[in-house]
Amino acid sequence: MDQARASDGRPAPPAPAGPATWTSVARNSALECLLAFALLLTVITIVRWTVGPSPVSAAIPYPHMKLLVIGACVGPLLVGLILSPAGKASGGHMNPAISPAMWRFGVFSGVALVPYIVAQLAGSLLGVLAGRAVWGRAASRPPVSDAALQPGPGWSAGALFVAETASMAVIVLLVGLFLSVPRPAPLVPWLVGLLISMAIPLLGTTTGGSVNPARQFGPAIASGQLGFLRVYLLAPMVGAVAATSLHNRFLKRRTVRTYRLCGTDRADPPPVRPVDRVEAFEGVGLLVVAVHRPSGRLRPRIGPVVHVAVRRLSRRWTPRRPLPL
Repeated sequence: MDQARASDGRPAPPAPAGPATWTSVARNSALECLLAFALLLTVITIVRWTVGPSPVSAAIPYPHMKLLVIGACVGPLLVGLILSPAGKASGGHMNPAISPAMWRFGVFSGVALVPYIVAQLAGSLLGVLAGRAVWGRAASRPPVSDAALQPGPGWSAGALFVAETASMAVIVLLVGLFLSVPRPAPLVPWLVGLLISMAIPLLGTTTGGSVNPARQFGPAIASGQLGFLRVYLLAPMVGAVAATSLHNRFLKRRTVRTYRLCGTDRADPPPVRPVDRVEAFEGVGLLVVAVHRPSGRLRPRIGPVVHVAVRRLSRRWTPRRPLPL
């Protein structure tokens, strides 16, 4: 199949990337659990002070205004988690619908799919339990109710399924388009934050604005509101798979380059080359030459001596072999 595509002039599909060994799968899954934990703990904190009894809630009497405040807080939170060291290392998915989408795009190993999803759901539940421990009864009682989501009055399970599927499909399509072009790829964290910031006030009073199974799993389990849980779990995954199918069918030339939502192929910036360190030490020596102006006979000799000494020290401290990538 790869050879056929190459003969037609189309780019070959990318090789599966992401965590492939059991060590990397375990490490990155633990990071995804930590990210989901931080996400849900912070979300419960935001909802507790914005919706629950507090001076902030009293100052914002209208529900739509409260949703705007929540969206304005959750969006930057997602950007920060994706761009954090843990988010760059694991990919910063925090969403059991994003991981299958990256697998369908061909940039994520299927070995890590189930561990990622389990870790994200576990982190969601642990984050809710931590929120209860921090905020006590104010987090578990209405109107907070562990930040569990419910659709608006008159919404059936079928209508909710369609709305959640379509919302997640739009997000995955946009993320896939951005990740397939080098320049917009680093903007994906900001794109995700903006889309979620808009989805919360626009869909909060209708569908609940979840578009993330991990966002609803922990709160629903902890609060016992299990009525629409299966819809909130399955609909985003169906939307993600449908979006990747559309992308792979109609946008074949725009292959997704990485599974990391930070938009780069590497978790960390490349290490400094030894030559850069040598140049840096030489720069220090030149600076000493320019600044050091003692009086007397030693004036023309001290500068070059310091420069040579710094140069030798730089060569001694700099490793001869290139740093491992």
